[in-house]
Amino acid sequence: MIKNYFKIAWRNLTKNKIFSFINIFGLTIGITVCMMIFLFIMNEFSVDNFHVEGKNIYRVMRGFKIDGKESNVAYLSGPYAPALLNDFKGEITKAVRVNPNDNLVTIGNRSFHEKKVYDVDPDFFSLFSFPLIKGNASTVLKDPNSVVLTETTAKKYFGSITNAMNKVITLDKDLQLKVTGIAKDVPSNSHLDFDLIVPLSNYKDQSWMTTWINNGIYTYILLAPDVTQQQVQSRLPQFMKKYMGHDMQQYGFNFTLSLTPLKDVYFETASFDSVKHGDKTIVYIFLSIAVLILIIACINFMNLSTIRAVERSKEVGLRKVLGALRKQLVWQFIGEAILLTTIACILSLALLSLFTPWYNQLLGYTLTVSVNALPIFLFLIAVIIIVGFLAGSYPAFFLSAFSPIQALKGKLRLGKGGSAFRQALVVVQFSISVFLIIGTIIIMNQMHYVKNKQLGYNKEQTVIVPIDNKDIYNNINAFKTTLQNNSNIESVSLMSGAPGGFFDGHMFNVEGQNDKWNARTEFADFEFVQTLGLKIIAGRDFTAQYPTDTSSAVLINRTAAAKLGWMPEQAIGKWIQNTVRDDAKRSIIGVVEDFNFLSLKENMDALVIAPDNDWRVALIKLKPGNIQAAIAAIKKEYGQVAPAYPLEYHFLDQQFDELYKNDLRQQTILTVFAVLAIFVACLGLFGLASFTATKRIKEIGVRKVLGSSVQGIVILLSKDLLKPVLIATCIAIPVGYYVMDKWLQNFAYKTALSWWIFALAALIIFAIALITVSFQSIKAAIANPVKSLRSE
Repeated sequence: MIKNYFKIAWRNLTKNKIFSFINIFGLTIGITVCMMIFLFIMNEFSVDNFHVEGKNIYRVMRGFKIDGKESNVAYLSGPYAPALLNDFKGEITKAVRVNPNDNLVTIGNRSFHEKKVYDVDPDFFSLFSFPLIKGNASTVLKDPNSVVLTETTAKKYFGSITNAMNKVITLDKDLQLKVTGIAKDVPSNSHLDFDLIVPLSNYKDQSWMTTWINNGIYTYILLAPDVTQQQVQSRLPQFMKKYMGHDMQQYGFNFTLSLTPLKDVYFETASFDSVKHGDKTIVYIFLSIAVLILIIACINFMNLSTIRAVERSKEVGLRKVLGALRKQLVWQFIGEAILLTTIACILSLALLSLFTPWYNQLLGYTLTVSVNALPIFLFLIAVIIIVGFLAGSYPAFFLSAFSPIQALKGKLRLGKGGSAFRQALVVVQFSISVFLIIGTIIIMNQMHYVKNKQLGYNKEQTVIVPIDNKDIYNNINAFKTTLQNNSNIESVSLMSGAPGGFFDGHMFNVEGQNDKWNARTEFADFEFVQTLGLKIIAGRDFTAQYPTDTSSAVLINRTAAAKLGWMPEQAIGKWIQNTVRDDAKRSIIGVVEDFNFLSLKENMDALVIAPDNDWRVALIKLKPGNIQAAIAAIKKEYGQVAPAYPLEYHFLDQQFDELYKNDLRQQTILTVFAVLAIFVACLGLFGLASFTATKRIKEIGVRKVLGSSVQGIVILLSKDLLKPVLIATCIAIPVGYYVMDKWLQNFAYKTALSWWIFALAALIIFAIALITVSFQSIKAAIANPVKSLRSE
C-alpha cells in the first residue's frame, strides 16, 4: 500500500509540472535559507564551547561609572593575575594573562607585520583547549625565548609544519624566538584569535606589567570545580581595596571587579576590547527571518495543494467508495507532502553546498559547522517531519472530508470558507514580505545617513598611518617634517586616536568642581585642529608662538564645556588637571565645535585635547590634485625611517566601513533574504493567479464574446488577488514601524522614519504583485474565446 501511495504521489507531481515546480522550488528556497541561518546560529552559540575547562573559566572585568552609567572593560594590568592566585589559593587554580600585540616578524631577509600576536602566560594552552599539532601544552611556553605558530602561519614562514619546528624567528628585530609548537588554526567560533603566541615574560619589566594603574591586558582565571562564581566575586571588593585603594583615592577612580563566564564573553556588550564579539539581537533577527521565510514557503504549499482539490475530488470519492478510510486518505496526502519536502531538502543541500563559499564571504568568516555534519542532517529530518505535517495537514484533512457522491458527480466546489482561508494565508505571506522590505529600506537609509552625515571634521583626502613600531615612533618627527615640506601634502598631525578609533578616558580635577570629572582624551600635536579642519568657537588654537602650550594648555569640545556648566567663552582661562598624567594644572585656551570622534552609535562625549607625545597614528592631509604623488611620497619617507616595516595605511573616510561593517553585512544579508521572501511569496501568488485564470476560463470566453476588453478582464481577475496584498500592507506598516524604531535606538544619530519609506514599500510590493498577477491575467484575457467555449 505504501509503495502504491508513493507511485500516486509521484504521478501527481509529474502530471502537474507547474504546480509541482512552484511547490518544490518555493520550499527549496525556504529550507535553504533556514539551513544557512541554522549554520550561522549554531556557529554563534558554539563560540568557546570547545574548551574542556570552559565551564570553570572566567574573564576578570573592571567596572567603573561614567556620568552615572556603569561600564565594564576587559583591560587589567599585569599585577592582577599573580595577586588573584595568591589571595584566592585553592579557589583560583590558574590565572592567565593575554596581551594583544602586533609585531614585526623577521625570517632571514623576509619581514611580516603580524597583527594577531598574543603575549601570554605559560599556562595558556593548559587553560584553553586550542589543539597543538606539535609541542606539549604544559611545556611549550615555559622558555621565554619560545614561540607557538598557527598552522597557516608556520606554512607561510617555512613552507610546512615539519620545517617550522625549532626554527628561529626574530621579533621586532631584537627578540629571537624558537618555534616550540604548532597550533591548529583558530576556529571562527572562538572569541580569541591569534597567529603567534609569545611568552609574556619577555615584557615583565614593562610598566603595564608592574604598575597597578596601567591597564592593557586581559586576565582569565580557572576556578576549582567546587568553587562558585559568587564565592569569588563576594571577596573582590576587599581585594580591590587592598591593592588599589590608595591609587583609587589618589586619582579619583572607583574601580570594581567582576567575573564573566567564558561562555558569555562572546556576547558581552560594550567591553571595549579587541576580541571577537557577537550580537544576540542579530541572531534572533536571523532566526525570525528563517522562520518567516519557511512559513511563506509552507503557505505556498498549503494554498496550491488546496486549490487543486477539485482536480483530485473524483480520486478521493472513488477511494472512499472502494472502502478507503479517512485516516488512510489523510496519511496519503501527508505522505505526499513529506515526499515533496524530502525532494526540496535534497535540492537545498545541493544549493547550500554551492553557495557556502559566498555565504562565508558574506558573513566575514568561515563557518565551523560543515554542510555534511550530523546536526545538518538532523535539522533536515526535523524539517521534513515538521514541514511535511504542517504544510500537508490542512490539504489532507480538507481533501479527505469530501462527500464521495458530490465528488463523483463532479459537483464539488471550493466554498467561501476555503477561499477566505487561502486569502488569509496570502495576507500572512505578503505581510512578512512588506515587513522585510520596510526593514531593508530603513537599514539602507540609516547606513546612507550615517555615511553622509556631516561629522564636524574634514575626512576627505586624509590618510591614516599607524605609529605601531619602534622605528617609526623613534623617527616620527623626521617623518612628519619631511612630509610637511612636500608640495602635495597640506598638513600632518600626530595623535593618540583618529576619529572613529579608540579614545582613552581619564579623570580630571577641574577649577570650581568639587568632584573629579571623567572625559575622553586626545593627545596630539599643534597641527591637530588644522589637519582635521575643526572649528574653534571660543579662544584660540595651540600655536608655536606660545611654547608653554606644550605643557600648560588644553582644548576642550563644546560638550565638555556644557557638562562642566560653562558656555564656551566662560571655559577660557579655567584650569584642568589630568590626575594620572599631569603634575601641574593646564589652562583651557580654546573650545572646539563638537565633532563625531566616536561612532554614531554613541552620543557625543566630552573631549579634552592636550599636547603630548602619546602618538599612535599620523593623520596626513593631502592637497587636491595629485593624490598618487602624495601617497608615493608617504611610502618613500616611511621606507626611509622604518625600512623593516611594511607601510599600512588607509583613508580616514574608509573608517566608515570598519566602524559599521557588521551593520553593512546585516543590510546585505537582510536584503538578500527579503528578495528571497518576496520571490517565494510571488511564486504562490503566481500559482493562485494560474488557478483563478484556469477556473474562470469559460467565464472569460463569454465576457469576450459579449464585448469585454482585455483591460477590463485583466482588472477583473487582478482585483480579487490584490485585495490580500492591500490588507497585508496595512498590517505590516505599523509592525514594521515599531520594530525598526526599536532597531534605530542602537544609533545615537538616526534617520527619521519618514512616510515615504512605508509608501515606497507598499508601492514595491504592489508593483511586484501586480506584475505577477497580470502575467496570467493578460494571458487568459488575450486567449481565443472560441477554444474555451468549444470545450463547454
